[in-house]
Amino acid sequence: MMETMFPFTAALLAAMLHVITGPDHLAAVVPFAVESKRKAWKIGLSWGIGHLVGMLSIGLLFMVFKELIPVEQISDYSEQLVGFVLIGIGVWAFYNIYKRQNNHAHLHVHSEKAPVIHRHTHDHGQEITHAHHHSPQLKQSHWASFSVGFLHGLAGIAHFLLFLPVLGFEKQTEAFGYVMGFGVGIVLAMTVFAFVIGTVASLSKNGHNDVFFKGIRLAGGLFAIVIGVYWILSA
Repeated sequence: MMETMFPFTAALLAAMLHVITGPDHLAAVVPFAVESKRKAWKIGLSWGIGHLVGMLSIGLLFMVFKELIPVEQISDYSEQLVGFVLIGIGVWAFYNIYKRQNNHAHLHVHSEKAPVIHRHTHDHGQEITHAHHHSPQLKQSHWASFSVGFLHGLAGIAHFLLFLPVLGFEKQTEAFGYVMGFGVGIVLAMTVFAFVIGTVASLSKNGHNDVFFKGIRLAGGLFAIVIGVYWILSA
């Protein structure tokens, strides 16, 4: 047990630093987390799993098909694609802000089982209904977050280098501990980050601080666009 603790801990810290020091990682999650609010941790979890799967995929391709598949070219194209995706996420965030500005809000009471007060927004130009569409939208955000995380994992051959210490371990248990620690670190770091962003957004929204909430959304969208442009130009 002890022989796996050091590799696990070292990989855990390395993975968490890898996530939180990557502005492209954070920029990809912030807009989704802000929109999801209290459920934002699920967005971070989806991104973390996707990122880990992407990293393992590019590493496996590099190890098994190094001579047959242009892994480095795949990585380079993925980096450029990440830039365009980040810009798309930023534009999507701005669109949501503009869309909600054209909506109005009102309060009403659900009385199916217990009285619950809900605040809903409705488009001025559409018939007002009380149908809930939060779950499908959240599922779409989960899939989008997973996909962006996976693409991030494919981007940059440096991701494969993070797994090189595995080759230096003499025992399989140590190598397994390192891989497990790295996986846990990636998922944990982004889940916590998304949870914090979502909590701040939720508190500002529930506290009717619309100016601050709008500012968070604008900042998240702008952050994604700026990092996206940087990735395209530097790829």
